[in-house]
Amino acid sequence: MQLAPSELILNKDGSIYHLNLLPQDLAPIVITVGDPDRVERVTRHFDTITVTKHKREFKTQTGTYGGKAITVISTGIGTDNIDIVLNELDALVNIDFNTRKIKEQLKTLQIIRLGTSGAIQPEIDVDSILLSKMAIGFDSLLHFYDSKAILNTAIQNAFIKHSNWAAEKSHPYVIDADAQLLAHFKEKNYHTGFTATNVGFYAPQGRILRGKLNDPDLNEKITSFTHHGLQITNLEMETSGIYGLAKLLGHQAISINAILANRTTGAFSKNGDKTVDFMIKMALERIKSL
Repeated sequence: MQLAPSELILNKDGSIYHLNLLPQDLAPIVITVGDPDRVERVTRHFDTITVTKHKREFKTQTGTYGGKAITVISTGIGTDNIDIVLNELDALVNIDFNTRKIKEQLKTLQIIRLGTSGAIQPEIDVDSILLSKMAIGFDSLLHFYDSKAILNTAIQNAFIKHSNWAAEKSHPYVIDADAQLLAHFKEKNYHTGFTATNVGFYAPQGRILRGKLNDPDLNEKITSFTHHGLQITNLEMETSGIYGLAKLLGHQAISINAILANRTTGAFSKNGDKTVDFMIKMALERIKSL
């Protein structure tokens, strides 16, 4: 089936609509970061840089590190942006832009999120690193896709019951990391956690400035949830979307988090830049042996 111009949108130069990338611009290993300024904090360690493009919040650089071809791309904040980024990355490798048809031989990308996050369990120290073993999404993104087969409904339902989840809010969904990447990036000093992906930064994460909360106890409910020994460990805004779309589209994904705050203890990092740089360097060294 040929994809219509309204569905597969290409720019005049043949690049994909939002990311402004051509298929040859993309490496098989992709690092995602939220902040466009963080792209060069990663690529300053590269041996070479061959591609630099920037459109809207999506900044991309492709180059090499330790013999590996790697693309680093900024996603901006939130799973709405992840919907754009993951679909367009997949299109770059799995759709023929000339014929507008899906390729017979599909390719798998390895996608590594390097992000910041806030812990909600008191034993997770600020300035530590956490690998997301699984994620619970409080956004609605995955429910727009045929995704039931990849979701952990037992944990979803247990959380909904525990939290007395309001019916007018989007139905939480639970999705696993790629087991192979999770094992590859594990370090003895890293935490392995269950990450909550929130739909916003303020009220959805229990922050109060001037707007009152619908459920003032929601963060306590998230923190106190357990399921066969499993606890939710940290809050951020992209992981569930990355994990879900990666699985649906046949890619591998892992989310690596620099813990810059602990919402339970009230602590915030005094060395956030140092922690993020440590996470970047350690991830690049692991990528060399993928």
